[in-house]
Amino acid sequence: MSSHNNIEEEDTFEPIYPSQEDFNPSETVSAFLSQTAYDPSRLHPLAGLGGGLDYLNLDDDASIPGASSGGILPSRGWSDDLTYGTGVAYLSGLSLGGAYGFYEGLRSSPSPAFKVRLNTVLNSMTRRGPFIGNSAGVMALMYNGINGAVSRARGEYDPINSVAAGALTGALFKSTAGLRAAGSAGGVCAVLAGIWAFGKEAVL
Repeated sequence: MSSHNNIEEEDTFEPIYPSQEDFNPSETVSAFLSQTAYDPSRLHPLAGLGGGLDYLNLDDDASIPGASSGGILPSRGWSDDLTYGTGVAYLSGLSLGGAYGFYEGLRSSPSPAFKVRLNTVLNSMTRRGPFIGNSAGVMALMYNGINGAVSRARGEYDPINSVAAGALTGALFKSTAGLRAAGSAGGVCAVLAGIWAFGKEAVL
């Protein structure tokens, strides 16, 4: 019992506020922080923030050739177009190819049995989906790379570059099938690229 009393006598705590008058229940953390002067240079002495904080603004950044803030996603040049274009083309081709394979598998099933039809559908989807997705991704990679090279060589960024890039992409993609196939593919890709480029410019 005596040891318990000794512990209670030794465990004494100092109050946070010396007197009750110093405690203000209306004072909050936000009110306390609002009274503190903000100095960016105190965040880190070696950061060189004495002049304030700088923020990246794509709309005002005209130093990157071919950069634009219009469209679905803001573009900082051909590298962004290459990344977005290749990814979107691959995923779109993979989805469309899988949908076509699903339809083809349902039609070409040799038996109405569920397991046989399911196996046929899965085989068609895994055959068509990756093939169309990979082809679309490769063509988008070639198109955006050629478009960036042509734009840099001409020094202008207009729909003519897209038409030229589409023609070269189609011709190179089907170059192993002969001159006639390469020419036809180049013409089709040039028309599609022109429709996309001029239509995007007219809409946006």
